[in-house]
Amino acid sequence: MTKIIETIAQELSARPAQVEAAVRLLDEGATVPFIARYRKEVTGGLDDIQLRHLEERLGYLRELDERRVAVLKSIEEQGKLTDELQAEIEAAETKQRLEDLYLPYKPKRRTKAQIAREAGLEPLADAILSDPSQSPETLAEGYVDAAKGVADGAAALEGARQILMERFAEDPELTGRLRDHLWENGILVSRVVEGQEQEGNKFSDYFDYREAVAKIPSHRALALFRGRNQGVLTLELLAGEGDDPDAVCRGLVASRFEVRPQGRPGDDWLMETVRKAWRVKLMTRLDLELKHRLMEAAEEEAIRVFGLNLKALLLAAPAGRLPTMGLDPGLRTGVKVAVVDSTGKVAATDTIYPHAPKKQWDASIVRLADLAKAHDVKLVSIGNGTASRETDRLARDLITGHPELGLKSLVVSEAGASVYSASEVASKELPAMDVSLRGAVSIARRLQDPLAELVKIEPKAIGVGQYQHDVNQTRLARTLDAVVEDCVNAVGVDLNTASVPLLAQVSGLNRGLAENIVQFREANGAFQNRKSLMAVPRFGDKAFQQSAGFLRISDGDEPLDASAVHPEAYPVVRRIVEKTGKTIADLIGEGTILHRLDPKDFTDDRFGLPTVKDILAELEKPGRDPRPEFKTAQFKEGVETLKDLEPGMVLEGTVTNVTNFGAFVDIGVHQDGLVHISALADRFIKDTHEVVKSGDLVKVKVMEVDLDRKRIALSMRLGEASQGGNGRGRAARGGGRDAAPAQRKPRTQGGQKGPAAPPPSGIMGGALADAFAKAKKG
Repeated sequence: MTKIIETIAQELSARPAQVEAAVRLLDEGATVPFIARYRKEVTGGLDDIQLRHLEERLGYLRELDERRVAVLKSIEEQGKLTDELQAEIEAAETKQRLEDLYLPYKPKRRTKAQIAREAGLEPLADAILSDPSQSPETLAEGYVDAAKGVADGAAALEGARQILMERFAEDPELTGRLRDHLWENGILVSRVVEGQEQEGNKFSDYFDYREAVAKIPSHRALALFRGRNQGVLTLELLAGEGDDPDAVCRGLVASRFEVRPQGRPGDDWLMETVRKAWRVKLMTRLDLELKHRLMEAAEEEAIRVFGLNLKALLLAAPAGRLPTMGLDPGLRTGVKVAVVDSTGKVAATDTIYPHAPKKQWDASIVRLADLAKAHDVKLVSIGNGTASRETDRLARDLITGHPELGLKSLVVSEAGASVYSASEVASKELPAMDVSLRGAVSIARRLQDPLAELVKIEPKAIGVGQYQHDVNQTRLARTLDAVVEDCVNAVGVDLNTASVPLLAQVSGLNRGLAENIVQFREANGAFQNRKSLMAVPRFGDKAFQQSAGFLRISDGDEPLDASAVHPEAYPVVRRIVEKTGKTIADLIGEGTILHRLDPKDFTDDRFGLPTVKDILAELEKPGRDPRPEFKTAQFKEGVETLKDLEPGMVLEGTVTNVTNFGAFVDIGVHQDGLVHISALADRFIKDTHEVVKSGDLVKVKVMEVDLDRKRIALSMRLGEASQGGNGRGRAARGGGRDAAPAQRKPRTQGGQKGPAAPPPSGIMGGALADAFAKAKKG
């Protein structure tokens, strides 16, 4: 454990004592949000990002140690564990290195090499390897033994070769060297499977494609593997460029075992053994490993991007506690309407038919006005699906025709609303409501508080990832769950209004406890203070310690319960009260008084300077919400479809998704446009998240429009000249560092850099367009 702590401390640039304290807290059941917020003195101020890394690495290194113990035990039972081998195994820092060391001793089915050893052919293999000056054929004659299955000299030599091939392939140092060489120099080549050209047309950019394996970005790697898994593409890993890409790797094998072609009788035989060991044993295994490594790296990046997008979406600005009308747009089936009060409780539902074929426009406005007046509605939330712009226009006519209502309308993402509608959560919340109306309720609530509503939906269903269904689902779920947990606890939860799904994300709580809290609240009325949580069934001291600071009670009998000050730190506040002679109510929000206080005056053995500073900051702005101020994009009048777009238009929009290769922006035409990473700023951008995040309001210029493919190329470099007219066919080819694969030129033969590809003709290539469409669909 000491080694694990030291390793993590080095990775975090922290002291071992900090890591040890955090590990102890995690092992005791403390959550990352709780440790980051309320145990700063114990961990020396490790933040939530560091703690998440620590938690992940702790799991990995513990698994590594468990595997190490099992490996040592297995080799020891075989009677083959030497002090040198044990030292190497104990020094292994990765699972891969450990498995390389274990491979020669790993129990396996009888191989050709084992059969040859049993036939007594290992001395022959050793003799040829140690002294190539002797003729292998002559040496082999001495090992012919029909009773042992060695019929002739050729059989003896084949057995000896199998022994050496296995020995070469199981050498851990050689394997590591070859793996590194392949990762640094390998070329991945994809080709179309014969007969799949039409069916697999969406992968056409990869029908004849090659790129350095270490340079393939996440989205492209995932596309390649998807194409292979669907039977459209074949993927071949080459060891390098040139007429003989295997030459360097064969040389590494030969050098490791001192095989040199010097014209001696045994040299040709040994070189052929090296060639076969490389192609049959080593390359076969390393090909799988390297592709798996590429897939893992692509998954890791895709999951990271998904997590960033989800965090931005969950922490989007809330409109606040205002009565809201949700409109779930539809044409033939009508627009579903739901009115919720300031707490999100459903007040009314209806269905109107303003659009074709019924076209009850005026009657729909009358009905909406009646609902708005009856329930004092202040906001109209419109889902951004089919018929959203038409429904948005209906809302504007409602607002114009009834100014006395004081309404504001906004278009919001309806991603995941249909999933919520059919979920168990929706069935419990809205049991008597038709499934088709539940989506309108969700659309209304997510304008009031995106976080509170979106936690009811499985993160993967929210649709802000790229190739999300191609990545490891367990790892994706674990990462996204951590994002949701961090976001919920960063904002805090109103104990008296929170739903079961929201409460379940609070530090120290689970679904069972959350259900008990809601049932207790419904039976006994609103909680008046945090202490009364202890009356909830199965709510113990540990749950209270972990959760209390993140649960808020407004208008209760303890003012501090509305803040992020943990009840365990209330004594510190009492000392501040005594020092100032003010009441708690008087201190809250009084920055002038609080700024005059010296935090050091209120520290003690339990609560140090970090906690006291947090308390003073919290008293100044109790329950402060880390989310930004609520703002919305204003779509341009008259621009409602792709046909309304013209190159050069400058529009306002909302970022709906961010990938490694660009950002999608909703500009109000039913089809998100793309700002390629090369068009995000007038400077070099390595990571799109440096510039934008989901939910950002941005101004963009229309660069190109492809009506047939429904593709819009946008730029945030507003001074940039547009690329052409509003036309059909092949608009906007892929520009920037992530151009379409067909435009990327790998190294030429001999490993030298070839000439640069010709500059792309526009902003968005066909290959990228397909990739973006797939990313949007998940």
